[in-house]
Amino acid sequence: MRRIGVFVCHCGSNIAATVDVKKVVGLALREPGVVHAEDYPYMCSEAGQSRIAQAIREKQLDGLVVCSCSPRMHEATFRKCAEKNGLNPYLVEIANIREHCSWIHKDTEEATQKAAILMRAAVAKVHLNAPLTAGTSRVTKRALVIGGGIAGIQTALDIADAGFQVDIVEKEPSIGGRMSQLDKTFPTLDCSACILTPKMVDAAAHENITLHTYSEVEKVSGFVGSFTVDIRKKARYVNMDKCTGCGVCQEKCPSKKSLNEFNRGLNTRSAIYTPFAQAIPNVPVIDATACIKLKTGKCGVCEKFCQAGAIDYTQKDEIITREYGAIVVATGFDTIKLDKYGEYAYQQSKDVITSLELERLMNAAGPTKGHLERLSDGKAPKEIVFIQCVGSRCSDRRGKPYCSKICCMYTAKHAMLIRDKYPDTNVTVFYIDVRTPGKNFDEFYRRAVEDYGVNYIKGQVGKVAPQPDGSLLVHGVDLLENKQILKKADLVVLATAIEPNPDVRKIATMLTASIDTNNFLTEAHPKLRPVESPTAGVFLSGVCQGPKDIPETVAQAGAAAVKVIGLLAKDSLKTNPCTAKSDELRCNGCSQCANVCPYGAISYEANLVNDHGIREERRVAVVNSALCQGCGACTVTCPSGAMDLQGFSNRQIIAEVDAICR
Repeated sequence: MRRIGVFVCHCGSNIAATVDVKKVVGLALREPGVVHAEDYPYMCSEAGQSRIAQAIREKQLDGLVVCSCSPRMHEATFRKCAEKNGLNPYLVEIANIREHCSWIHKDTEEATQKAAILMRAAVAKVHLNAPLTAGTSRVTKRALVIGGGIAGIQTALDIADAGFQVDIVEKEPSIGGRMSQLDKTFPTLDCSACILTPKMVDAAAHENITLHTYSEVEKVSGFVGSFTVDIRKKARYVNMDKCTGCGVCQEKCPSKKSLNEFNRGLNTRSAIYTPFAQAIPNVPVIDATACIKLKTGKCGVCEKFCQAGAIDYTQKDEIITREYGAIVVATGFDTIKLDKYGEYAYQQSKDVITSLELERLMNAAGPTKGHLERLSDGKAPKEIVFIQCVGSRCSDRRGKPYCSKICCMYTAKHAMLIRDKYPDTNVTVFYIDVRTPGKNFDEFYRRAVEDYGVNYIKGQVGKVAPQPDGSLLVHGVDLLENKQILKKADLVVLATAIEPNPDVRKIATMLTASIDTNNFLTEAHPKLRPVESPTAGVFLSGVCQGPKDIPETVAQAGAAAVKVIGLLAKDSLKTNPCTAKSDELRCNGCSQCANVCPYGAISYEANLVNDHGIREERRVAVVNSALCQGCGACTVTCPSGAMDLQGFSNRQIIAEVDAICR
């Protein structure tokens, strides 16, 4: 029988305030094999770990149970402590009595009873634990960044500057992302393009960065340090090596009725186009759905006028396969659709626009060349109303329950820019709360009110009604004055909620990464591991993880890059020994385990099996321990019970259940 030590942590008052730790220690000493039990205020501290080390030596312990907070937070801490003192780290079990007991129960007796049950289950499992040895796997010293916005660009530049190769995969024809659509940035009101364009140029020119624009990740396999990724490079129908970016093809193209996605559909573009003037690479792409030549076989005007001979209608999509040691997701965001918000008349009136559409209208390269005008008649608006929190902080199913974080600030920015350029234009903002959580943010908002005369009204808008004369009647309320407001407006701007890029769910599935109910990618730990996903080797950068502004995005991009650099700097990684193992005597070769394995770790071989003295050749499952990540999918799928997980075997789990039910 094992000699087991049980250590119960107070976690300050996090645990001890609700759980009677002394009672748990007393009950632990009654369990079979437990020769030592004690409690300490902070078991994860240096002093707490010293007590564990001392007990291992003096009591000759060969199994540990630590009753503390979650394994995700401190399992590695206590395993390292055990290993330093000559005990195999996989003979350590964590009983999570904080999240599972003290944090969810108010009754001390109930919480203590549950803590004792979890302790008992952990002791039962330790009796059946076996020493495991971690293997090693090589690290491919190359990183993949999915997304070419400011987050992806900054992450790639930081990794590349450290001397490692980086590939950026961007689905649009150019890198730049949402930031390339902005006119100015808060709180400094400097030009967005002036900040972003040098970054784009640096990324394109960097010797360690390879750009894959107009491309998408098709398939991901492998594990941390050794991912294999298939990238689909979509046909541009333009030879990138020959194209000079002169733009003649776009001028001569007769098909100019396609909505311009970069300008949010506010104007049209030609069938062959570059998204914007500073696009990188400065190579156009042919929209196959709009090109007359590709649809009918006729036209070919762009080919006739291209002096470089870069037009190639025969191009096909290409799949390239690369290996990477780490992957960074930087897929960015989009604004929510407004089809469920009919009260704001977005679908009924051209003069009700979103904030991102306003960005394009105010941009010198936008559809109106920077002139603010109504889309219905081209006239300059004299009364503009901004409506905050459209779809954000929404209690019903139409919108999002979270705050989009950036709306208050960019509305103040828009209001200041309008008042500065058009002083005779009145600007009114209907808001719920003004949230300014950043350096110089509140000062920026106050400038809008005090220096620029922007009228802020605390209250929501119930309806926007188009009028026969072309104006808009805004039905609102002033909560401070406790009165209803009817205000005529020439232009209404909606601060729409932001949401993760629609492609993120597909990418999360390929990466076996976690997403929350709002489709934001979930970090491994919100405080301690904010840029890591729960999937080893996959990191998060930018708004794909949650709403944030540009400075915060750049900061997170740098943090993600540091994590990647730390990974790629290693020649090899320790592999998790808690991997699946097949019992060849039970295996019937049905292939069900291989079909569900997300890592492709299971193959089948014809082995000579000795079954009770009878030697016969059987088709049996073989697990590649380097590829296996211990997810356990195969163990629950196997109909014959041949597949088991080391460290979490069926015997161990049943022993835990028996201990709980005792």
